[in-house]
Amino acid sequence: MEALTIVPLESTHWPWVASIYEAGIATGHATFETEVPRWEDFDAARLVDHRFVALDEDRGLVGWVAASPTSARPVYRGVVEHSVYVDPDAAGRGVGRALLDALVASTERAGIWTVQSGIFPENEASVALHRHAGFTEVGVRRRVGLMTSGPCAGMWRDVLLMERRSEVAG
Repeated sequence: MEALTIVPLESTHWPWVASIYEAGIATGHATFETEVPRWEDFDAARLVDHRFVALDEDRGLVGWVAASPTSARPVYRGVVEHSVYVDPDAAGRGVGRALLDALVASTERAGIWTVQSGIFPENEASVALHRHAGFTEVGVRRRVGLMTSGPCAGMWRDVLLMERRSEVAG
């Protein structure tokens, strides 16, 4: 990547975010989702202060990260779940790490003590990215979901639960 800039994810980024999300869905190894949500649904489900895009000066928008609360219960106010997606043509170039670093910085400032993610074990690049960014494996949810479409339709999937505990909060 020439020059990568991380900025807050805004509605104007949605066409590119949706395209990258769709590419992830098509792999069968990024999510149980079968289609990209509408902007309004995506926006309502993600925390405004904890969502970012990566902009490359030559290629445009090349990735995104966004966090959602895990529960409305006050006891879990410091726990979020996130997703990170990188344009397949930008994979392996530090985009995911830059996005995770921005997310960690924003959650640290906000006093969030746990950032977690559920990752298919077959998504080795995502597992490695998270490990390099300070996330640890805390468990595996065995056969937790059944894929309903795409290249993995009909497969029961395990989900690796990874988390990063804050160094300053909690």
